[in-house]
Amino acid sequence: MNQQPSSGFISLPQAIEMTARYRQNRNTILASQYTGKDILSICDTFNKEAIETILKKPGCCALRLYYGMDENMIVRPIMVAVNEKDEDMLPAISTLESGEEDKDIVDDTIKCPPICPPPSPLNS
Repeated sequence: MNQQPSSGFISLPQAIEMTARYRQNRNTILASQYTGKDILSICDTFNKEAIETILKKPGCCALRLYYGMDENMIVRPIMVAVNEKDEDMLPAISTLESGEEDKDIVDDTIKCPPICPPPSPLNS
């Protein structure tokens, strides 16, 4: 079932409520062996240049956020460009094999914890 696209915006009170609920429940939704290990971030900060790079890709009309896990079982956000057909805009396999630098997928974030931004209504 396809969802109708929204404006992409929510109000600050909605964001405060949602982020508070997440912080309150982030460890309770995990299996017991993962609680207290900061598997789930409070927030991840993306580099502006990385975001602009994927937004400037010809045909990009949206961004998609996936969630993956690194080798330490930490959940990581992975961002890719999306075209007008709602398809991920991923690098060609030939690019990967050539050793060229890949600038199609963003994951290099500042993860909180351990490195957290100053307090705001969304994180405290």
